[in-house]
Amino acid sequence: MSDDPTQVREFFGARAASWDSRFPDDGPAYAAAVADLGLLPGDAVLDAGCGTGRALPPLRAAVGPTGTVIGADLTPEMLIAAADAGRAGAGALLLADVARLPLRDGALDAVFGAGLISHLADPGRDLRELARVVRPGGRLALFHPIGRAALAARHGRRITDDDLRAEPRLRPLLTGSGWELRSYTDEDDRYLALAVRSDR
Repeated sequence: MSDDPTQVREFFGARAASWDSRFPDDGPAYAAAVADLGLLPGDAVLDAGCGTGRALPPLRAAVGPTGTVIGADLTPEMLIAAADAGRAGAGALLLADVARLPLRDGALDAVFGAGLISHLADPGRDLRELARVVRPGGRLALFHPIGRAALAARHGRRITDDDLRAEPRLRPLLTGSGWELRSYTDEDDRYLALAVRSDR
């Protein structure tokens, strides 16, 4: 899968309407990852690359009615699918590239990114942009409902050490982008890297 924004839009745009039906059993995994993000009532959180918005309902449940939930995606068809699935009520849907977010510095308490990192055009720059919009001490969750080996097998590939999601590559990437990796899980049924915004 390319990380070129135009190709990413084309790839996901063509699949948006049927995306949820392809992965109908991921809901509990999303809810568990959101729980591990440690959100509090009243927090402001961004679902970066929200797709069809599967994380939006558990994010809303975590921050409550006084919190702020934003789902941002660069593919219009994905946001339409999120609205059609009734998820717009859980958060504001925003057509935006995570490389250039229309949010002020430190506006958020946390960012949730499902399947995000492998689609970033410039991972270091884009993770810095996510750090920009999160307050010092705020949190980042990079999530996928299955681990790296299971995902590679799904696509008929072998797992490789140069994968950005591999811990030895991800940790320095995050450190150089304003984040500190706090925990890392890569199992068949779960991938979750949790980081904290450094105050440097």
